[in-house]
Amino acid sequence: MRERGGRYGAALAALGAAGALAAAAAAPATAATAPQTGGERYVSLGDSYTSGPGIPTQTGGDCARSSVNYPSLTAEARSVKSFKDVSCSGATTDNMWHAQGANGPQLDALDKRTTLVTLGIGGNDIGFSGIIGTCAQLSATEPGGAPCRDKFTAGGTDQLTNRIADAAPKVASVLKAIHERAPHARVVLVGYPTIMPDDGTGCFPTVPIAAGDSAYLRDTEKQLNAMLKKQARAAHVRYADSYATTVGHDVCKPVTDRWVEGAQPENPAAPFHPNAKGEQAMARSVDSALKGR
Repeated sequence: MRERGGRYGAALAALGAAGALAAAAAAPATAATAPQTGGERYVSLGDSYTSGPGIPTQTGGDCARSSVNYPSLTAEARSVKSFKDVSCSGATTDNMWHAQGANGPQLDALDKRTTLVTLGIGGNDIGFSGIIGTCAQLSATEPGGAPCRDKFTAGGTDQLTNRIADAAPKVASVLKAIHERAPHARVVLVGYPTIMPDDGTGCFPTVPIAAGDSAYLRDTEKQLNAMLKKQARAAHVRYADSYATTVGHDVCKPVTDRWVEGAQPENPAAPFHPNAKGEQAMARSVDSALKGR
């Protein structure tokens, strides 16, 4: 019991650190800007799955942007004329219009000269960090069951399904605002990568999610991505399917094959976030979306 408690304590501490990183918004951050040689003017908007917390080299102060996140890789591959990355860990759709601590509204980075926009948002609107933390804590007491699913579906209604439905009009509003501020831009809405194994299995206690909750969290993420894809279609923008390009490289895979880290990352990244290989895969998803594949 002492060993198990130590393991859970370390895992939950890691989750807490991720939450603190995502929520931090106290120090000023300067948007990553890199003039290039091509013709596109590219702006990246989004949350921590876009910014790449924990992946070297970190920039952007408390926003925890990586120099090799998918926007940076996309900008380099396309040799854009200008690049501004204002993605920020902990961002919600509200932070598109409102400041996040010392960081200004992300939509302010757009103007009529912008020709390419990528957006990765929605996870914090449904409370992603809190969901993972709750599931990890409950799993410690019932590792063979589905205590997280039982909690969120108590009373016959799935609270997370409802949260995703509530987030849909918020995402739609962001896409509308992007069109209004950057009317000539191609827009790509980027989905979230595979976190839990796609086959529904888990790897408790290495990743402290109960056996039955692995499939539940997988299904919840698929619902979130389905909502994002639907909103992209409704707004006539492109959708980058980062889930499909990362299947088989989830938190339960060996360290060399893992593109999304677990509660205690072995590759540089925040817990339950993509590492450098994951960001590369997301960049490929964006490239495929822009090419119409």
